[in-house]
Amino acid sequence: MALDSSDVEKIAYLARLGIDPADIPDYARNLSDILAFVEQLNAVDTTGVEPLAHPLEATQRLRPDAVTETVDRENFQQHAPQTEAGLYLVPRVVE
Repeated sequence: MALDSSDVEKIAYLARLGIDPADIPDYARNLSDILAFVEQLNAVDTTGVEPLAHPLEATQRLRPDAVTETVDRENFQQHAPQTEAGLYLVPRVVE
């Protein structure tokens, strides 16, 4: 699929990109090459091929889901300027 200058200008407008008019032929050629490559990929027969989440069949190492810290609210609130009923009090900023 070959793109012309009006296609490139429309794509640039939709993407809100400012491009130099002198560069439009280069953009048209590059985008046309990309679309031709995608068409080439679409022509490949992939029946019987399972999709991969990772090309190397690697699995992500995860840490155990274990509690490592406890909340010491009383200790933290001792250092706060104002607290009430377990909550931090802050000055009103919106009238």
